[in-house]
Amino acid sequence: MGRHNKRALLEHLRRVGTASRADLAKSLGLSQPTVGKIADELLDLGVFEEAEVRKATAGKGESGELPTANGLGSRLGRPARMLRLNRSEARFLGLQLGVETTRLTLLSPGATGDEECAVEFDTRGDAKGWLQVLRKSARQIPQKSFWGILASVPGLVDERNGRILYSPNLHWTEKAAMVSLIQEVWSAPVVLIQEERALALGQYAVEPEEGNFLLVDFAEGVGGAIMIGGRLYSHPLPISGELGHTPVVGNDRRCGCGAIGCLETLTSNRGLLESFAAASPKSPRTWKAFSESIAAGGISPWLARTLDAAAAVLAGALNVLGVRTVVITGTMAELPDVVFSRLSDNIVKGVLWGRFGEIRVVTAPRRRNIGLVAAGLERLIVPENAKSQRAEGKMKEFSTTY
Repeated sequence: MGRHNKRALLEHLRRVGTASRADLAKSLGLSQPTVGKIADELLDLGVFEEAEVRKATAGKGESGELPTANGLGSRLGRPARMLRLNRSEARFLGLQLGVETTRLTLLSPGATGDEECAVEFDTRGDAKGWLQVLRKSARQIPQKSFWGILASVPGLVDERNGRILYSPNLHWTEKAAMVSLIQEVWSAPVVLIQEERALALGQYAVEPEEGNFLLVDFAEGVGGAIMIGGRLYSHPLPISGELGHTPVVGNDRRCGCGAIGCLETLTSNRGLLESFAAASPKSPRTWKAFSESIAAGGISPWLARTLDAAAAVLAGALNVLGVRTVVITGTMAELPDVVFSRLSDNIVKGVLWGRFGEIRVVTAPRRRNIGLVAAGLERLIVPENAKSQRAEGKMKEFSTTY
């Protein structure tokens, strides 16, 4: 029960941003002594921090409190002792393993998504080369100890056992023990999370009022993650919305997965540029030239076919999942608005619920860092099925091993 209350308090504070102990007790239906004890433990451990919130505003509510910037109250005459997730100290190291680039970012428990990447390097073509550069990059980071390393990785990921089972665009990771590789540099717990699932966690942390959605990210590949009732949907198989590997009739391009005709060979960054180069051989094969061509001339026939194929796949997914919100991140959220308009209109047309109900298709920035921290707090600080050393006051910070 104690661990359950810690999880509830931590999750609620992450959603509201800042709150007093009294507000937390009222919102969660817990006694103030219980909330106070949990809050003090998490303060001592560095998960929470206190922040004074004071705002001079005319008028008082029935409670005799002045309203504050976030709608909570601070008592007259002194600022309330408000709690929030610690934003002052980096406790985690975020590792984003991308097809082309690996990024390392210092993350606090209260990460906002605005953190700057500390180190960035090219993702090498084999485990040995990648590890060598990872070691060198670690030396450039002043901070050497962390509660854990939070790693976002592509492909089919067995998160429970920390293994990448299949990665169409980074095949060397399939044979590499990624957790062990990372722990050769930092002797800390490693949380391995599939990249689209990290994005979905971040999206939900920022906009918790929408707890049911399909997030689809267009980048080097095309993948998705499903949020149901505020929880990541876990499949019987370690597959996370592999929408990009749906075959498209008439598409003869070979995919990194070995199949022919996968959607992502058309809608990934590489696929879009390949189609643009074929249709406009005299134009530079660059993202800027592609975007400018759309802004100047609208959607060309090849792009229309590509967007319609993507819309059909996403509409089919919504018909199966029974959710009515799609969150689009990445490439399709960055191109001129006419691209998203065509994609979203055709998604809505293809969903049965759209015949008599509302289907929402929205764009959002990638909130990967926030999602990584959400996963780290859940799995390392207050896990459901194991004792949390950090919550018990026993977990230490782990250092680099080089």
